[in-house]
Amino acid sequence: MLKTIGISSLDELYSDIPREVRLNRPLKVDGFPSEQQVRSNIEQLLKENKSGSDYSSFLGAGIYNHYIPAAVKAIVSRTEFQTSYTPYKAEISQVLLQSLYELESMICDLTDVDTVNLYHNDGLIALSITE
Repeated sequence: MLKTIGISSLDELYSDIPREVRLNRPLKVDGFPSEQQVRSNIEQLLKENKSGSDYSSFLGAGIYNHYIPAAVKAIVSRTEFQTSYTPYKAEISQVLLQSLYELESMICDLTDVDTVNLYHNDGLIALSITE
């Protein structure tokens, strides 16, 4: 790095910093926990939190027990369903309709029925199957 920026030493790199404010000894910092200790501490703290499933909630907006099959994420994350258009464009609606069609087709195959109708006013609601 020093060679790339055209200097020969760290002292030259820090030459703009007055010598009287520079630390003239190795920096010794005691007490830093390891990454594993930090993770363990955070996990212990997180166990104290409560979630929407711990209490009765009448708020709606997704605060209820629901199950989204892994197949749904696999389908809607396929590149042919991704678009650079913003949600107010018609193309995003086409992507949602295509996702619904693919999910309905998969449900038909899994359940061995001829038709499945998962359409809702909001297409994303159809992609979550409530317990």
